[in-house]
Amino acid sequence: MTDFLEHPLSEDITLPAVLTALGDETRLAIIAILACNGEKAMTCGQFLQLGSKTAISYHVAKLREAGVIHVRPDGTRRLLTLRRDDLEGRFPGFLDSVIASAASIQLPDAQDSTGMQDAVGGR
Repeated sequence: MTDFLEHPLSEDITLPAVLTALGDETRLAIIAILACNGEKAMTCGQFLQLGSKTAISYHVAKLREAGVIHVRPDGTRRLLTLRRDDLEGRFPGFLDSVIASAASIQLPDAQDSTGMQDAVGGR
């Protein structure tokens, strides 16, 4: 297992890369769920209601490469957090707008391992 995953520096986060990464409903749902969880890190396994392990890994990689989330290896797990401060510094107000718009995304009726049901969509 790798101990380090490459992330763009804050000043290297670009709006086109962020917009491309957020141009997918699953990735928007991941962002919305992370935002609902506050500063607490989540694992990839907590997003399995959104797709298979392979699909979630793919989406997480796209979000990490764009600079939207930080992924920290922890043994066999990956801990995910939003890069809220970095995004706010680069694009003030942008992330809050994205999170607010993600509220209309319909998630499957499933409960993740945090006990948080339907964190997106206000259901």
